[in-house]
Amino acid sequence: MRVLVPVDGSDCSNRALAFACEFADRFDAELHVVHFTDEETDATDQIIGHAAEVLDEHGVDDEPELLTERDLDGRVEAKVGKEILALVEEGGYDHVVMGHHGRGAVDRAILGSAAQVVLRADEVPVTVIP
Repeated sequence: MRVLVPVDGSDCSNRALAFACEFADRFDAELHVVHFTDEETDATDQIIGHAAEVLDEHGVDDEPELLTERDLDGRVEAKVGKEILALVEEGGYDHVVMGHHGRGAVDRAILGSAAQVVLRADEVPVTVIP
């Protein structure tokens, strides 16, 4: 089984990564961790560094990937959701584990939610960690 874990450095994303590591161990799955951004910054380096530490702590053989070639202008969360779905198709992933910020209805209506986009697409099983 191939599992995609998009991370953004938030607490729920960090919990999702830890859960994914345990999930991979339990089901002998292959993990791939990604972070989407439009430019590399100190913050993105910290996100990737933290993800690498978590993977190492859990004995997971993966190097987190920073994806900067994506078009993330405008409604970023909705576009990230679509990029996750494209990556699922490109990489042949069987499952996605991701965090969800639990924003209210107004924020979701204005900003969208990457997790919501992936869930609604109903293209791949998704585990969402709050």
